[in-house]
Amino acid sequence: MKSRITTLSLAMVLVAVFAINSTVKIHHDEEAIKEVLETGYVHGAFNELNPEAMTKTFHEDFAIFSPGKEGKINRYPIANWVEGTKKRKSDPNFDPANNKWEHKFKRVDVSGKAAHVELELHRNGKHVYTDYLSLLKFEDDWKVVAKVYHQHETP
Repeated sequence: MKSRITTLSLAMVLVAVFAINSTVKIHHDEEAIKEVLETGYVHGAFNELNPEAMTKTFHEDFAIFSPGKEGKINRYPIANWVEGTKKRKSDPNFDPANNKWEHKFKRVDVSGKAAHVELELHRNGKHVYTDYLSLLKFEDDWKVVAKVYHQHETP
């Protein structure tokens, strides 16, 4: 009886340690993902227009997917987005002071080496986009591999 209680107690401790370790790892991954997205997505693609940060954040095969005509899917590759960002930033009429975006992480889900993020982007106090970003972990780095989004009506 005493041996059975000891074995059961040890098993409960091991389960608790495993659960705590898993929770800590997921929390660490969530924070790493938020940092990657704030640097290379929110600031890289929106606030600062930093193509170098974008290149580090997005996988080379990344694309934005949106509905096209006749049931087709439009695909906007990262190379095009980075080039558009460079062009916009070099425009003499571009004013960084008028290009301020706020963001809110609504959800970050992590399962092993895959993650899904729901992120809201606001500009001038208006909710402009809800983005759904898919990420994969390569070695030690999280990379954004796909995006779908909804653009909200802004008056």
